[in-house]
Amino acid sequence: MATINLERVHGDFGFAASDENGHTIKMDSSPESGGENFGVRPMQMLLMGLAGCSAIDVIAILKKQRQDVQNYKMVVNGDREAGKEPSLWKDVSIEFHLYGDIDPDKANRAVELSVNKYCSVAATLEKAGAEIKTQVFVHPAE
Repeated sequence: MATINLERVHGDFGFAASDENGHTIKMDSSPESGGENFGVRPMQMLLMGLAGCSAIDVIAILKKQRQDVQNYKMVVNGDREAGKEPSLWKDVSIEFHLYGDIDPDKANRAVELSVNKYCSVAATLEKAGAEIKTQVFVHPAE
């Protein structure tokens, strides 16, 4: 069982959440809602979780295939439902940028497996109605 502890540490909406291992993340509401830009918005944290979850999958898959991943970057963009409460993620696009001696077909397959099979965050967002689109870019080593 995962356990998260949260406490208010800054202003009205500045919180620190920590896991059972002591890892901490700062969160805040948007300035329009009374926040002070103290930390990440909780909804953006979902996109960060998606990026982290998928990155772990993709790197693990490519390592098993003996691909030489020397660097890895992602860009995740999301649009939320307009005029709804709660406003869920509707459209999410992910750019995967892989650097090194990597077969593009293997990179594409690793991304497909991650987003459509292994990544629990992607599955959670999709069950909530989000459509996730991906693009994969393989670059020479930096």
